[in-house]
Amino acid sequence: MQVRGPFRTSAQGLRGRTLVVTRPVGSAAALARRIRRCGGVPLLLPGLALRRVADQDTACSGLLAALSDELLIFSSPAAVRFAAALTPLRTLATVLAVGQGTAQALRRSGVAAVWTPSRQDSEGLLTHPLLQSPGGHRISVIGAPGGRGLLRAQLEQHGAQVREVHVYRREPPRLDRRHVEKVIALPASAVLLLSSREALQNLLQLLPAAALQRLRSSTVVVSSERLAVAVAEAGFSRRLLATSALSADLLDAAMRVK
Repeated sequence: MQVRGPFRTSAQGLRGRTLVVTRPVGSAAALARRIRRCGGVPLLLPGLALRRVADQDTACSGLLAALSDELLIFSSPAAVRFAAALTPLRTLATVLAVGQGTAQALRRSGVAAVWTPSRQDSEGLLTHPLLQSPGGHRISVIGAPGGRGLLRAQLEQHGAQVREVHVYRREPPRLDRRHVEKVIALPASAVLLLSSREALQNLLQLLPAAALQRLRSSTVVVSSERLAVAVAEAGFSRRLLATSALSADLLDAAMRVK
């Protein structure tokens, strides 16, 4: 069963519940602090490791060229962070962000005017008026290698000139014995916070059967309809749909878990 809707976080609102945080390695500290302030217990189980691309010169030159294009699409908060580390994000382009977290990262990097779709994925981005008829437009997508490739395929099919600039790369995390033991010891009331399909796939591949069985017994909070389908296919029967991948929205959903 999926439930959707706003709920305001509050101190002690999680009442000692364990929340499994699957943010990439090194990026979960702020969410963990927020969980503690809400009375919860964070368990860090990274689903991804993010690294800068090996060829920084090529990435920087590609990004500088992209900043001169007509339309820029940032695919994740990490894309913004790694791009901003290469060069200031000064541009006259129309800037699109795949989700609210990406839009927030862009605003922190000085890009004030950002459009974000209500559906926070590639299909949502394609609803932007300029992408309805993109023929002849120069469009750059800033992100990492991999993914579904839907956005580029759809845009090129309709005549757009698409440039992909890879400013970082995603890798499976290194999970050790301590990660596994903590997952096996999870209480039945635990909640898994998930905002990445690739993180889900990595955890399914890396965790042993006993840990996966325990993880599947938890309630999983997902950030999108597409991810809700993926976790159902992966054997998670208890699911809640958050309004976005923002920390506040994930915690709002976690507080609705019975």
